[in-house]
Amino acid sequence: MYAGLFIGAVVFFALCYVFYGRFQARVYGLSDENKPPSELFFDGVDYVPAHPAVLLGHHFASIAGAGPIVGPIAAANLFGWLPTYIWCLIGSAFLGGVHDMGALVSSMRHKGLSVGEVVDKWIGRKGKRLFLTFTWLALVLVVAVFLELSASTFAADPAVAFSGTLYIFMAMVFGVLIYKRGVSLSVVTIVMVPIVIGAVFFASGNEWVQTTFALSINTWRLILTVYIFFASVLPVWLLLQPRDYLASYMLYFSVLLGAIGMIFGSKFEVNLPAFKGVNPAEGVYLWPMLFVIVACGAISGFHSLVGSGTTSKQLRRETDAKLVGYGSMLLEGVVAVIAIGTVMMAGGIMKGGPTVTYGKGLGQFASLIGIDPKIGTSLGLLALNSFLLTSLDTATRLARYQFQEFFDMKVNRYVATAVGVVFALVLLYYKTGGVPAWKLIWPVFGASNQLVAALALLALAVWVKLGLKKNNAFAMYPFFFMIATTMAALLFLIKANIKNSLLSGISILLIILAVMLVKEAKDALSGHGPSANESGAAE
Repeated sequence: MYAGLFIGAVVFFALCYVFYGRFQARVYGLSDENKPPSELFFDGVDYVPAHPAVLLGHHFASIAGAGPIVGPIAAANLFGWLPTYIWCLIGSAFLGGVHDMGALVSSMRHKGLSVGEVVDKWIGRKGKRLFLTFTWLALVLVVAVFLELSASTFAADPAVAFSGTLYIFMAMVFGVLIYKRGVSLSVVTIVMVPIVIGAVFFASGNEWVQTTFALSINTWRLILTVYIFFASVLPVWLLLQPRDYLASYMLYFSVLLGAIGMIFGSKFEVNLPAFKGVNPAEGVYLWPMLFVIVACGAISGFHSLVGSGTTSKQLRRETDAKLVGYGSMLLEGVVAVIAIGTVMMAGGIMKGGPTVTYGKGLGQFASLIGIDPKIGTSLGLLALNSFLLTSLDTATRLARYQFQEFFDMKVNRYVATAVGVVFALVLLYYKTGGVPAWKLIWPVFGASNQLVAALALLALAVWVKLGLKKNNAFAMYPFFFMIATTMAALLFLIKANIKNSLLSGISILLIILAVMLVKEAKDALSGHGPSANESGAAE
């Protein structure tokens, strides 16, 4: 069973990458004759050309977060593994992949700026302001939550804290060697990757590590706050890009363990029902909730912010967009399938939540090749923490970009970063009735994240129609599905939290935002929007 599901997914994704990826590349007219923003606007800080392998590592590690693990496990536990598996395949290939690659390419053709710039140019300035305000607030919430989750995992396991800290220092050495000393990427990779992966073996049970890195959660919060500030303002080649590249090998290694477990794990029983019904719990329905809960495992608005934020400024040639944009989403679909396999084996979410379920599942898979299950579990948790930390530092930088673009780049990177970090800390530390602010508004994040995906698809569709003069059905159909799904999810959320004025108010505000942006887009498509540049290329 496990082998069939995994091999079927890999074959399906491979075919989609070749044929549907080629189709999208033709629509966008990708050509290495066009100069990318990394060359046109090179500044050594944000706009820096990157080797496709390095950029793939950065992008994949950044978009993943805990999403393709937590979401699919939670959804499979609620609805059964079969509908979750099917949605991860279809969503990754035909919705998430279109969304991710489209956001990356449209940004690349608009000076490497965010989807907000695409909205500004093809829908209108009002739409841009609405979009950037909402996405900045969403990113600040992500920073607050991922800061808390990262600090929690560091405080819970000194071995993970040691390895995560090592990544940061190794990344800076990596950046200097590659970009300032001209050392070959392959040489640095061969030397550093074994050190990074071997760190968890060294740290497990090491008395010095267990003592030195056994810090309180509050201490780790403060340390990580300093880290994300510098990760946002330092040149991307010095810290963010190489750290994510090195971390990606930990993620690839976890995918390898998962692949081995799925293909050769016939001894593991399937303990989770394939289907639990369309209404497995009160107020919980297959549609729209499955498509909101899975998020990163199929489609996630956060991906468009990464693609049009850090990644588009680092592409060294246009054709890399297929590998980095579309390929990363399909790879994330593979991670989601492995996550589903771990909860199938466990029979449900284990004590400690989806992350523990995933970690222990990878531990069992690792035992098939002679790795102690305990070390395998640590490897799984370290991989998860790598997802969290890369998304955390990238989200901080993205919030800085969004803030600067809102003010037409008149705010410097230090102030823009500080504002985002301070607001995130307020959400983290401010309490109402003893409950942290971020916990009160986190329930709306799933729907708001998918709303960003819907609106990014809408911006993409308008650009393809008006700018490229191409058929935009491949983006419009996913948009229609996602906007309907998001609206329904928000209405359910309002109904379930009618007495919670904060959640209900935010949900209503999101609905109004979506309606306003859709109206602006409709006007643009009907010829009543802003005057459009005919070429659709970077100016």
